[in-house]
Amino acid sequence: MDWRLARTQVRLCGPCYLAILNLTPDSFSDGGAYSDAESAADKGLRLLVQGAQVIDIGAESTRPGARPVDSQEEWARLAPVIDILRSKKPDAILSIDTRHAEVARLALEAGADAINNVTGFQDPEMLALASNSGCGLVAMRSRLKEGRIWMPDYSDPSPKTARDAIAELRDIKERLLGAGIVPERVLLDPGFGFGTTFWEDCAIWDALPDLPANLEWPVERFCVGVSRKRFVANKFGVSGNESLDAKTAELHTIAMKAGYMVFRTHSIHG
Repeated sequence: MDWRLARTQVRLCGPCYLAILNLTPDSFSDGGAYSDAESAADKGLRLLVQGAQVIDIGAESTRPGARPVDSQEEWARLAPVIDILRSKKPDAILSIDTRHAEVARLALEAGADAINNVTGFQDPEMLALASNSGCGLVAMRSRLKEGRIWMPDYSDPSPKTARDAIAELRDIKERLLGAGIVPERVLLDPGFGFGTTFWEDCAIWDALPDLPANLEWPVERFCVGVSRKRFVANKFGVSGNESLDAKTAELHTIAMKAGYMVFRTHSIHG
């Protein structure tokens, strides 16, 4: 099974890593680490050598309380990195993690292959762009409040199930297919931590084995994104990138046993 992208396709025979490249000063785990274009592009190239199939580039932090970034500033961060990567590695597969349709459009024109949208293409302009392009799509479940990503108290001890999150993923699926987008272009992301508490994330994780059947969606066309998230820190009682990456790798192995093949991650592991 393949993931159809703008210029090519990715064979989903597992594991397939979408490696995270943050161009932000304030991301939760590596903000500011790659703030200039050359160092960011070099990091992207290293991730490819380490085994990443896709470089997922983001220039706006989605951590709780992060400062919103307008399209102009976001594109100013992204454009030189895309140019350098395209120059040094023309066959690199690039995904752009953005909430702004104008940024996504410019990125596709500059040679990006996929759009990663954390709000599940709820924005009509972004949905129209997705429908009218041939690019790959990563559609993540999240919850909005007054137009912004809602982040509740993560430590809320109230018991939670995965029912609401599964319904939200189903809505995303139906939204994209209803816009005429073929399934082969789409990866669905359960959105761990985006509008959910720890106990709801635990319920989503426990529901992963049955999620493909519940959504009538192939297991290969999900993207599991738990890398360095609060879910991992709370589940295992660890902190620090090295420990979080090790526990993320353990979770990836568990998910692979359930058939999942695509992982959005900060660290590539064999």
